[in-house]
Amino acid sequence: MEEVRFLKAEDLFELKSVTDPQVSPEGERCVFVQTEMNEEKNEYFSHLHYLELNENKQAHQWTFGDTRNHSPRWSPDGTKIAFVSNREEKEQIYVLDTSGGEARRITSCPNGAKRPIWSPDSKSIAFSVSLKPSESIIADDKEEKEPEPIVVDKMKYKSDNRGFWDGRYEQVAIFELETSKVRIVTSGETDYRLESWSPDGKWLVISGNPVEEQDFSFISDILLLNIETREVHNITNQEGYFNEAIFSPDGKYLGFVGHKREYQNATLSKLWVYHLETKALTCMTDELDMMVGDAVVGDFQQGAHVPGILWGADSESYYFLASENGNTVLYYGTVHGEIYPALLDQQHIYGMSLHPLSQQIVVAISRPTLPGELFLLEVTTGKLVQLTRTNESLLKQVPLSKPEMIQFPSSDGLSVNGWLMKPAGFQEDEKYPLILEIHGGPHAMYANTYLHEFQTLAAKGYVVLYVNPRGSHGYGQEFVNMVRGDYGQGDYEDIMAAVNFAVTTFDFIDDEKLGVTGGSYGGFMTNWIVGHTDRFKAAVTQRSISNWVSFYGVSDIGYYFTEWQIKADMNDVNTLWKHSPLAYSKNVTTPLLILHSEKDYRCPIEQAEQLYITLKRQGKETRMIRFPDSNHELSRSGKPKFRIQRLEHIMAWFEEYLK
Repeated sequence: MEEVRFLKAEDLFELKSVTDPQVSPEGERCVFVQTEMNEEKNEYFSHLHYLELNENKQAHQWTFGDTRNHSPRWSPDGTKIAFVSNREEKEQIYVLDTSGGEARRITSCPNGAKRPIWSPDSKSIAFSVSLKPSESIIADDKEEKEPEPIVVDKMKYKSDNRGFWDGRYEQVAIFELETSKVRIVTSGETDYRLESWSPDGKWLVISGNPVEEQDFSFISDILLLNIETREVHNITNQEGYFNEAIFSPDGKYLGFVGHKREYQNATLSKLWVYHLETKALTCMTDELDMMVGDAVVGDFQQGAHVPGILWGADSESYYFLASENGNTVLYYGTVHGEIYPALLDQQHIYGMSLHPLSQQIVVAISRPTLPGELFLLEVTTGKLVQLTRTNESLLKQVPLSKPEMIQFPSSDGLSVNGWLMKPAGFQEDEKYPLILEIHGGPHAMYANTYLHEFQTLAAKGYVVLYVNPRGSHGYGQEFVNMVRGDYGQGDYEDIMAAVNFAVTTFDFIDDEKLGVTGGSYGGFMTNWIVGHTDRFKAAVTQRSISNWVSFYGVSDIGYYFTEWQIKADMNDVNTLWKHSPLAYSKNVTTPLLILHSEKDYRCPIEQAEQLYITLKRQGKETRMIRFPDSNHELSRSGKPKFRIQRLEHIMAWFEEYLK
């Protein structure tokens, strides 16, 4: 019998992430991606794994080595797998014969290649590539150039994901397997995202924003590209933000996800179906007040992706995912308007792949005590069978805390939902310190999913409280829009109401030992809280916003995000400052730990620096931890050792002030 112990931060090195299941065309096989962190090399390694769906067998590993292999896609004839790998430094596309043998590299792009999509005849692969207008798609093996000054003429010149813009645009190319010929099928000074290939092989669906002035345009159109003539038809006509477009099997319909930006980035995504013959565009979820897609906040899965729509074999039925009430729900619908839940449970579905004829779906599911595994759903019977047990060995050694769902009224009567997680080894007659966690976004959602940070804190003896305040997804359009223009007001009341509810409802909470932490928007709210109450004895703010005035000009999304969320710009500095936690620094009495990444372009580190220096100058108790070569995604996909050290800093701070 294996010894039982409590979870540790470094158990991240033992856990494996299972994502991106892809069912074979005949429906009997499945390939997926398994990712783990390597402690010695301080890197992530991802490999393709293979399953026989109707046999009770373990998965087999298909790729090996100290590399990342991902985005597997079956050829329509079922004989090959295309995937992306960095085995030769830059990510390129490879093709693996399912009968065996070595994978063949098919691209040699100077800046890498990604997102492979097969032609219906299995003879060609479309993919995405990043190029300058005059740059060749074939690498010339020239030596790296010396760094040069960056000339900036546009406002969208950097991003947290890609760094500083280098003059390249995302384009679409096609590789022919028989001839090894490659051709670029898009052009121009805009980014195009490859979506899907039509069943007749004549069209590609791409998405993009084909306008000259893009600094003030926040559109993503669905575009039909004729492969031979390069003729482009715009389906959505600059009406909103749309993507994840997929043809029905008969080519009659095109389904996709998006919205018309009625509430800017707080708008709920909806499911749309376009009839290619009649050119009628219909919103299938218009009457449903729910967010289509996966809006869940997590800190564990690597490379998870949920397709916008999965078409049935009849080309009239389909499946899609929606975020509701702290869960992601699998829905069944038809082009005639029927919509019913197909898998409704306390769960986070973060991946899915359908075999249209058998109506079997491989779903990737996580729950608070299940980091994530693959399951086979038989839609017609509702039978759900677990396919993988990737983390079973560790979970037998380490009991996880199962949170209790809570619901309570805010100060204005608004109903708010959340969870309370008891500490590991909980004893009824003991008192425990509580840590309040606040998610980022703010338009995101805590859910019934595995959260390593929360489980690690519970294992250290803390009660963990986490809620979805106004501004969160999962509770309708009015709820998610409430926070805009109201930062630090109603959302603050919701969060403090959660604390009040917890300490008055659960007598095992020591209300003299309360801590608070959060990242991004959650970091903003942590900063706001310590400037407006002395109730918390310790706080940790992560990748936070402290000053909306400077954030406006330094963040990669600053000028438009601030206008959308705070509803003010640099012509109204008073409003920006009123909503800035830095303005209330003199009120701070809570010891505050400040965690920030050096290369965070979303919430640049100057936000942390301003806060740290201001508090330090005023004699407040504070400390700043800076993570080099890290961006806004440190807690989710940063360097493995930094992720562990981040958790250790958080726990040490709370240990010092709450224990």
